[in-house]
Amino acid sequence: MAETAWSILPPIITIVLALWTKEVYMSLIIGIFSGAMLFTGGSVLGSILTMFAVMADKVGSNVNILVFLVILGILVAAISRSGATRAYGEWAVRTIKGRRSASLVTALLGIVIFIDDYFNCLTVGTVMRPVTDRFQIARTKLAYIIDATAAPICIIAPISSWAAAVGSSLPKDSAIDGFSLFLQTIPFNLYAWLTILFMLFMIWTGRDFSAMGRSIAANNEKFEIPKEYQDTVEASVSHDEGHGTMIDLILPLIVLIAACVYGMLYTGGIHEGKGIADAFANCDSSKSLVLGSFIAFVFTGFLYLLRRIVTFNSFCDSFGWGFKAMTPAIFILCLAWTLSGICSKEYLNLGGYVGTVVAANASIMTFLPPIFFLVAACLAFATGTSWGTFGILIPIAIAVLGVETPALLTICVAAILSGAVCGDHASPISDTTILASAGAQCHHLDHVRTQIPYVVVVASCSLVGYIVDGIVTNGWVGLIVGIICLVIVMIGITMRVPSLDCEKGGDSHAV
Repeated sequence: MAETAWSILPPIITIVLALWTKEVYMSLIIGIFSGAMLFTGGSVLGSILTMFAVMADKVGSNVNILVFLVILGILVAAISRSGATRAYGEWAVRTIKGRRSASLVTALLGIVIFIDDYFNCLTVGTVMRPVTDRFQIARTKLAYIIDATAAPICIIAPISSWAAAVGSSLPKDSAIDGFSLFLQTIPFNLYAWLTILFMLFMIWTGRDFSAMGRSIAANNEKFEIPKEYQDTVEASVSHDEGHGTMIDLILPLIVLIAACVYGMLYTGGIHEGKGIADAFANCDSSKSLVLGSFIAFVFTGFLYLLRRIVTFNSFCDSFGWGFKAMTPAIFILCLAWTLSGICSKEYLNLGGYVGTVVAANASIMTFLPPIFFLVAACLAFATGTSWGTFGILIPIAIAVLGVETPALLTICVAAILSGAVCGDHASPISDTTILASAGAQCHHLDHVRTQIPYVVVVASCSLVGYIVDGIVTNGWVGLIVGIICLVIVMIGITMRVPSLDCEKGGDSHAV
């Protein structure tokens, strides 16, 4: 069943079951097992062995990400126990003047942390969640803001792990410089730019609609923390025994960011004579995050213990609480990676099937940008990976177009990156979507359900832009058309959707 239409069945089963039952763990397991059954020709024992073989391989190859999550969870727990988060929350309530301000600060922090989407999701959630809770901002809205400033920001940031991933997606024998091509695609990544604009519009107006509107309306009636996170919150509050100040929150985060940047430069070969751009382009992002988070963890330990912010035993207790807080995200990530592995070229080769379909229809040059956008979006949605998506489709685009049509090639690669982020943004099995839920401590399927209508709106405007791009072969025209479409949509929302941004919580004031 490899490289056939049947290869798309496991992700479809997973997504349908997840949306229907809202049980993401079992949905993933059933999807993985169905894929293993297709690969082994119906052998139950062979399917079980295949499933765990893929899991062992994928978890082993991504162990640095898991270690980073655990260390970050421990770091977060330690900061919470120090009392620094409480101190920051008290300052924020006095300084931030309402829900709109709190949401805008959250978005700004997400934009500033552009280095890596994993780091972005968890850091923004950790820092801003206590503040947004004070203003009783719905966890679904917080998760959307985090997700909208993760991958969409990283994919247009020249210095990020995503830039390195795009550059490494080009064929080794390609005459095109991967980093230069990535820089050229930044202005034409319609989904990323339009997502940022739409998110800021929704924050400013508070005119949330569809599932998000219903979620916020229910939240305005009664603010609730999801059941699966109540024990960790209660534990954090009940064990808030330190006398830390804001500096005990800010310094560890500054060190964390600086150490992660240094980690990327180090793994990229900065000490071997490479330039900063080359070092970022060749870095090992997962290893860099582990190095940076460990340095920050050690620094935080000395910062707290030497100043007696917390006791040694209390600091060590944060190990268990930190790991516990990250357990749901780790489990879902392991299952999502396994599903991605089952769909990889070594097994069902879902990407090869999609690539064949694209290549067979690549003769219609005018429609290549929207075709690449739609295919990338569907593939990323089905597999939950944007990196894997543009790793599959960028070589196809280069093979189809070559270097003879650089303008169209740039637009098509931008469409691939845009579609990959779009599909990843909406997919329930995407690691970024999962981590956005974890960072906001929002029920995962609630985050997916409320975010998808917003993704559809932005994706539709982006598609119109890429259709125009294909006709005129000018990325700037498509960008302008996409923005105009989004503005028309926003005017329609303003006229038909009432604002739900009633100010509540803390010392908030109307804005």
